[in-house]
Amino acid sequence: MAFYRILTPDFEHADERGKLSQLTHGGYEQINVLSSKKGVTRGGHYHRISREAFFVADGSVEVTFAKDGESKTETFAKGAFFEIPPFVSHSMFFPEDCILVALYDIPVERDDGTKDIYPA
Repeated sequence: MAFYRILTPDFEHADERGKLSQLTHGGYEQINVLSSKKGVTRGGHYHRISREAFFVADGSVEVTFAKDGESKTETFAKGAFFEIPPFVSHSMFFPEDCILVALYDIPVERDDGTKDIYPA
């Protein structure tokens, strides 16, 4: 069972000044930056419509995925880029301070104010 899919940035460039990572140049409509402190747990939900991708900008995150009675926990470190499909619940534990970029192919909040977020 595929709980997540590893993604690759569309383009990367590094030189003596630093590094640029172009995560995508299309395919996502909502982009958030999430900052979490060490020891925090977040998530505990799934989406019915939205595909959600995460890029770990700094730190690390332990993600527990679950679907159809199966679960798996995976640790993602700085530079990891992964996508979670609809109907896969996900909870995130932060063993250290962490900054994530979250991308959604379809915005979580709909025009009518309802949200594509369901408790696990």
